[in-house]
Amino acid sequence: MGRPGAVAELRAVVARFLRDHAAGDERWCVALSGGPDSLALAAVAATVLPTNALIVDHRLQPDSSAIASTARDQAMAVGCVDAQILCIDVGTVGGPEAAARAARYRALEEARAGAPVLLAHTLDDQAETVLLGLGRGSGARSIAGMQPLDPPWYRPLLGVRRELTHGACAELGLTPWQDPHNIDRRFTRVRLRTEVLPLLEEVLGGGVAEALARTATALREDTDTLDGMAADVLAGQGATSQVAGLSTAELARLQEAIRRRVIRGWLLAGGAVGLTDKQIRAVNGLVTAWRGQGGVALPSAQPQMRLFAGRRKDMLILYTEPV
Repeated sequence: MGRPGAVAELRAVVARFLRDHAAGDERWCVALSGGPDSLALAAVAATVLPTNALIVDHRLQPDSSAIASTARDQAMAVGCVDAQILCIDVGTVGGPEAAARAARYRALEEARAGAPVLLAHTLDDQAETVLLGLGRGSGARSIAGMQPLDPPWYRPLLGVRRELTHGACAELGLTPWQDPHNIDRRFTRVRLRTEVLPLLEEVLGGGVAEALARTATALREDTDTLDGMAADVLAGQGATSQVAGLSTAELARLQEAIRRRVIRGWLLAGGAVGLTDKQIRAVNGLVTAWRGQGGVALPSAQPQMRLFAGRRKDMLILYTEPV
């Protein structure tokens, strides 16, 4: 049996979140994999407001269609007003985990029909995300983890441990799908979950996941403040399109943390995607360590074009070249 009161505790968390962020009786969506976290979220959300389950079939396993059908039946049984299966094709760009995630979010975006979407990421997922960011040296933004509010994506369970969602499913008599990928050591997150975090808990005396989540919250608050300041600077310069440049003299007057964020915002507005801290610092070097070096290659939203940031006299500019 599940932990007594798990459903009531989880419902209180979700009800409070939706009370703060839902407008009236609008319909929300919940991304449902059939696993314990999303199944528990769908079950309690459906008792708070009209909820439509969106079930992504990645078609990466022979029985994926049966798994999706079971999730649909469970969604209707727990009170969702509708349940839709989204069949997708997963590419290979960025590796299997990144490719599946990108394809999943595209499918959810297309199917949500303007409605907000609840995602079942828990505190444990947040801790893993912070560790990934630390290991990759991706900067404060990555270590800040996932945001609870990132419209249209909403994560009400970031303060909840997995044991609560598992307990809620048991209490409700629901049998969640156990994704074999969640125990496959080929995936980085699996090794973090099953090897790294338990070792850290042992060495540091427990409470590591909660500490990592608190770190993410503190960093996110700081990052949001700095991002707001950078956005004001960028708006003041009027550089919101790919054709506009940035004055290197104006940039040089800014504090380092603000300048890099101004550069990041400008690059994103100009068509860059998936920027890394290393790339942003390289463009920053065109301002702070200018020696006549060439442009910095950037990942582009247009795969048929190569995007570069360069310096021409006293301006940073963006330019493209065909692949």
